[in-house]
This record gives sequence, structure tokens and C-alpha cells, in this order.
Amino acid sequence: MFPFESFAPVAAILGILAIGGWVFTTWLRMKHGYPLDGAWGQAIYPRKNEEMAERVRLLSQESAQLRAELGSIKDRLANVERIVTDGAHGLTNEIEQLRGRAN
Repeated sequence: MFPFESFAPVAAILGILAIGGWVFTTWLRMKHGYPLDGAWGQAIYPRKNEEMAERVRLLSQESAQLRAELGSIKDRLANVERIVTDGAHGLTNEIEQLRGRAN
């Protein structure tokens, strides 16, 4: 027969750990802006205020600027790669062609 006296402390510890884990995961979800779940699994979205909307707008604008800058850097890198991998002969010919057009 299983002794219930030794089971009660283990059950209490497991219950406390489960509640603590639930509180911790709820805190993490709130901290990082994920929607919370209600009693029946429906999403309870945090209230949106004007400060959050402004923050999202600024982050979106910064993201677009960074994407444009990354595109120009990719183009410049492609030109540098072409120059580096191009043989000296081809580069010399291209420079001479450009000089010929300028004159």
C-alpha cells in the first residue's frame, strides 16, 4: 500500500511549482507583448495606448530605412566583389575604355 503521508509534501511542492511556472510564463508573455489567454483560451490582448502606437510607427520607419541602407550596401558590395574577382587585364581594359570616352 502507498503511504499517503509521504505523498502530501510532494504534491504540495508540485502544486507550488506549477503555479509558479504559470505566473512566470504569464509575466514573460506580458513583458514581450504576446497576447494572454482567457479562461477558455480566447486571446486577451493588452490595451493599446498612443505611446505604443508611436513606438510601432517609429520602429517600422527605422526598419524601412535600414532595409534601404542594406540594399545600397549590397549593391556596393557587388561592385567591390566584381572589382576584386575581375582579372587585372579586364580591369585595365575597362579603365582604358572609360578614359577613351572622356577624351
